[in-house]
Amino acid sequence: MDKAYSFNKPKVELHVHLDGSFKPETIIHFAKKRQIQIPADTVEGLLQIISYREPLSLTEFLAKFNHYMPAIAGDREAIKRVAYEFVEMKAKEGVVYVEVRYSPHFLANSKVDPIPWGQKEGDITPDDVVDLVNQGLREGEKAFNIKARSILCCMRHMPKWSLEVVELCKKYQNDTVVAIDLAGDESLNSESAPGHMKAYEEAVRCGIHRTVHAGEVGPPSVVKEAVEVLKAERIGHGYHTIEDPSLYKELLNMKMHFETCPWSSYLTGACDPDFAKHPVIKFMKDKANYSLNTDDPLIFRSTLDIDYAIAYNHMDFTEEEFKRVNINAAKSSFLPDKEKKELLYKLYDAYGMVLTTKL
Repeated sequence: MDKAYSFNKPKVELHVHLDGSFKPETIIHFAKKRQIQIPADTVEGLLQIISYREPLSLTEFLAKFNHYMPAIAGDREAIKRVAYEFVEMKAKEGVVYVEVRYSPHFLANSKVDPIPWGQKEGDITPDDVVDLVNQGLREGEKAFNIKARSILCCMRHMPKWSLEVVELCKKYQNDTVVAIDLAGDESLNSESAPGHMKAYEEAVRCGIHRTVHAGEVGPPSVVKEAVEVLKAERIGHGYHTIEDPSLYKELLNMKMHFETCPWSSYLTGACDPDFAKHPVIKFMKDKANYSLNTDDPLIFRSTLDIDYAIAYNHMDFTEEEFKRVNINAAKSSFLPDKEKKELLYKLYDAYGMVLTTKL
């Protein structure tokens, strides 16, 4: 049996999805208020349907969202509230800085074919969603004394949305939004889709930071395209990069940041189920630039402590390595330089470390 482990020092989290972090109580509340049918009307009943603790395929995992998104998507009060509650949740986990990501179009319940959860398109625009999330994050920051920023997701299967996503990044660049992301099914090989390419080209031109989900279940070639075509500054997951030694070495030399999520990678079947064989171990041994993150804590019934306990029990992590990955995360965050330095000083002070290099 695993030993309980908690890194009781300030933490930084860079890869977590807002729509994978709702409180089940909030889902049930808005389902009742809006008279929307969801599979269960109790917290435990809902969790039995939408969460799981044994591996499924990535496709089966993604289907979980369809069970509960109707309760939140398209509702102004709900969208603002889940953003506020997200900050509260992370503060309780000891996180002092978090970057939370989401698709404005999915939370707006934008028209897709078919609409994932079978609802009519509402009157909330993706722009409205970003504004509402920003309000919730700002109020959460004040209430819980942590810093929260957001990343807007393009979706691989919907390249026609991507130009609007980058325009929203530009509009709200100084109002919590710090970056653009590309998420979804890697098998679509969509990095070179014109919509995604143009959006990322515009992001580069306007100084908008860029991360891309790549190498989670897809091959190293997806990671290579993310870096070379989309000019990604960070890679979401990136486990399969190590299968291409030359690419892996190149990214090590670039100090490319990998946003790893150990418990998620087990439950989505992204990696060997034996944690002793997990790519994070190689990242650790090679002193790669990476962080530990939860990804979708609602569906995985997780907190950061679960990912830290996995690293401690199965990957031989020391307290020094936990400190290092959090400093990595702070250095690789998408904060402006001044705020990044403030965050790093806060970590160094809390960790009892002496700053010996210039930030």
